[in-house]
Amino acid sequence: MNFDSPKGATPLDPDELEGLKLSHIQTREELDQVEQANIQEGLNWLSRQRKYTKFLNEAFVRELHKQLFGQVWAWAGQFRQSEKNIGIDPLYISVQLHDLLADAQVWIDQGTYSREEFAARFHHRLVKIHPFPNGNGRHARIMTDVLLEKMMDAAPINWGGNSLVADGEHRQMYIAALQAADKHDYEPLIDFVSH
Repeated sequence: MNFDSPKGATPLDPDELEGLKLSHIQTREELDQVEQANIQEGLNWLSRQRKYTKFLNEAFVRELHKQLFGQVWAWAGQFRQSEKNIGIDPLYISVQLHDLLADAQVWIDQGTYSREEFAARFHHRLVKIHPFPNGNGRHARIMTDVLLEKMMDAAPINWGGNSLVADGEHRQMYIAALQAADKHDYEPLIDFVSH
C-alpha cells in the first residue's frame, strides 16, 4: 500500500505504514475520510475536556494528537523516530517542543503578539518541529485554535478546512506562507491566518 501525498505532506515510511489500524484502507481518499472522522471525534473529545487546566504541556500535545488520529494510527500521540522531509532531528523534539510551549506561555502572559501573529508564529514553530510521523499540520492548526480559544479568549482561525488536505490553490498558499516563515518572513502566514 502506498498513499500519494499532497505536495508538502509528510510521507510515511514502511514502519509507520504498518501502524495503520484499518487494513481495508487502500487509497488516499479512504485514508482522508477515516482520518477526518477520527479528527471530528477528537474535536468532540476536546470540547468535553475538563481534565487539563493547562494546555501548554507535552502531555496535552501528545494526547490531542492521539485523540485526533488514534483510531487510525497505532503510533498516534508518539513522537516520530525517523527523519522526514520536514522537521527537526527526532532527538530534539521534546526539547524544542518544551521551548515552544514556554515561549507561547510568555507570549500569552505578556500579550506579546496580536491574535494573528501569535497564531502564525506558534503554528509555524509547531509544524517546523514536526513532532509526529504524520498529521502535524492538522494537529498544529487545532492546537493553535485551542490556545486562542481557551487561553487567549480569542476566535479560532479560519484555516480553510479540508481545502488544506488536498492539493489546490489554498494549500499552495499555506505551504508558501510556511516556507516564507522558515526564512523569518511571517507576513504571508499572518496574512493567511487573517482571512
